[in-house]
Amino acid sequence: MRVLISACLLGVACRYDGKSRACPEAVRLLENYELIPVCPEQLGGLPTPRPPAEIQKNGRVISRTGEDVTAAYRKGAEETLGLCRLTGCRAAVLKANSPSCGCGQVYDGSFSGVLVPGSGITAQLLKDHGVRVLTEEDLLSSGGAVF
Repeated sequence: MRVLISACLLGVACRYDGKSRACPEAVRLLENYELIPVCPEQLGGLPTPRPPAEIQKNGRVISRTGEDVTAAYRKGAEETLGLCRLTGCRAAVLKANSPSCGCGQVYDGSFSGVLVPGSGITAQLLKDHGVRVLTEEDLLSSGGAVF
């Protein structure tokens, strides 16, 4: 089974701050699954590093510097969905709380660290197209037994 996965969870330094967020449980998935690493924000044309961004109440994605980066997030989501279809992935493990990859909760748009119910742009698009979306937090809480 092929699984789409946020590249930062595998140790790729592609996060907004130029770092990774390697997750041992995510790396262990390599033992049983073919992982397809992806960074929707990079696929959308954003640089690394880049200013942090959050989804606003109106659905726009705005960087901490005030730039509207919604189009880049949408492009990255579409590119990720295309990669998912091309490789036959029916599941994805994405970075929790991210404005791209968060599933179930994201930051509230105030850059204050407050989480609210919702999903990132990519996570929502994948879910809308029938892809099972999990986060590394699901891996941690289940001991990696999620598929």
